[in-house]
Amino acid sequence: MSVVAIRNIEATYGLSRINWQGDPCVPLQLMWDALNCSHVDISTPPRITSLNLSSSGLTGNIAAAIQNLTLLEKLDLSNNSLTGEVPEFLGNMKQLLVINLSGNDLNGSIPQSLQRKGIQLSLEGNPRLFPSSGSPEQTHKKTLLVPIVASVGSVSILIAALVLYLVLRKKKQPTVEVVRRPPSRPTVNVTNANSPEPSIETKKRRFTYSEVIKMTNNFERVVGEGGFGVVCHGTVNGEQVAVKLLSQSSTQGYKEFKAEVDLLLRVHHTNLVSLVGYCDERDNLALIYEFIPNGDLRQHLSGKGGRSVVNWGIRLRIAVEAALGLEYLHIGCTPPMVHRDVKTTNILLDEHYKAKLADFGLSRSFPVGGESHVSTVVAGTPGYLDPEYYHTGRLGEKSDVYSFGIVLLEIITNQPVIDRNRINSHITQWVGSELNGGNIAKIMDPNLHGDYDSRSAWRALELAMSCVDPTSAKRPTMSHVVIELKECLVSENSRRNMSRRMDSLSSTEVSMTFDSGMIPRAR
Repeated sequence: MSVVAIRNIEATYGLSRINWQGDPCVPLQLMWDALNCSHVDISTPPRITSLNLSSSGLTGNIAAAIQNLTLLEKLDLSNNSLTGEVPEFLGNMKQLLVINLSGNDLNGSIPQSLQRKGIQLSLEGNPRLFPSSGSPEQTHKKTLLVPIVASVGSVSILIAALVLYLVLRKKKQPTVEVVRRPPSRPTVNVTNANSPEPSIETKKRRFTYSEVIKMTNNFERVVGEGGFGVVCHGTVNGEQVAVKLLSQSSTQGYKEFKAEVDLLLRVHHTNLVSLVGYCDERDNLALIYEFIPNGDLRQHLSGKGGRSVVNWGIRLRIAVEAALGLEYLHIGCTPPMVHRDVKTTNILLDEHYKAKLADFGLSRSFPVGGESHVSTVVAGTPGYLDPEYYHTGRLGEKSDVYSFGIVLLEIITNQPVIDRNRINSHITQWVGSELNGGNIAKIMDPNLHGDYDSRSAWRALELAMSCVDPTSAKRPTMSHVVIELKECLVSENSRRNMSRRMDSLSSTEVSMTFDSGMIPRAR
């Protein structure tokens, strides 16, 4: 029933979303965006309990197919261009308790069934709606009384207005800049009427779409592509930038776009990609970052795209720097943040191979007050996803620790995270089985050709396996991870320095041997 209903809703509004394929609720890691499902047990099929189509460009009437989602608890159709009357069936859906229809162009009377106790109904921004107890005619009659009342008190109102004017003109009025936002892209993307998200701030970093076209030379050079759209090279005031353009069919959506802007406008760390600005002009959305010329870590492990394969020492330094970026998100900013999508393709390298964590569209903040987790819809990349978070929906900093552990295993092994051709398809299973043999050489990336300190390699491997422990409470914090990795790096650097000294000494001995042959012997 849920599948048929959501397909009918999709057809009614002409929605086209990349991940709206197959069953909307299963498997859990491929659940469609914009909705939540109930997962009771294996014998009970999952049902859709929440549908959020806010700011989705919907037009026409409220789809009748919604009433077939019989277990729906939350419905958000806000900030669209819906017309027509509010249907009676919404009030007859007994499980439906949160309804957000604000920011549309609905008309007529509000059904009496929707005014029952317990329903949280949001209808702001629909000027042609009126309560079921009234009517347009009654409303018109009431407005006729206004001129009469106004005429009776006109003298006193004029006097009061004159006094107020004289008082206010003596005070210096502050200049207030009002930023008008396009109707299709509201300042606040409401998902819960009681807890609206913070608005995008700081207009000084906002670019127009024409400026984006100019800085990219009409999108001439594409340097990357993902589920969000494409990334183009550009320049701003002579500085290179990367312009991430959000496509209309993107799975990321306006909510994630705004979340990334809000986060990057208030966090600053040398190991996080810096936001130069953004464009939010109707349907044209773009994020403008500092340009990171050396690509991502994944490319430098595999050597694909003409990238060089980095040695063990550089890999450890990259791991330390990425860990420092995560540590800052967890404990260095207020409120603390969870990245939620840590992976090798989201660790970028500058011209000096300095690591910078990128892509904050899925990041979430924690409420201030000591909460160790938040409950949220599961999101992330398969293979990197914390299994405990996947099963419970409880997101915490240890979810990032798990994902970072997977990254560390990739750095060590250069094995794919998921490989269906392996007996042990997931990288944690493969490493676990190889550990039983006790031979580090079989686990380490063969591209390193044995050029690494075995002590640092074992220590990094043990750290990675502790990060991917199925139980989050047993995983280390990112602060502990940073300390361990720094010690691994010190061990590897000591080995390299010793190796250089030995090479230097060997060269000196060779030089002395040749020199001694040139000295005349006594006769």
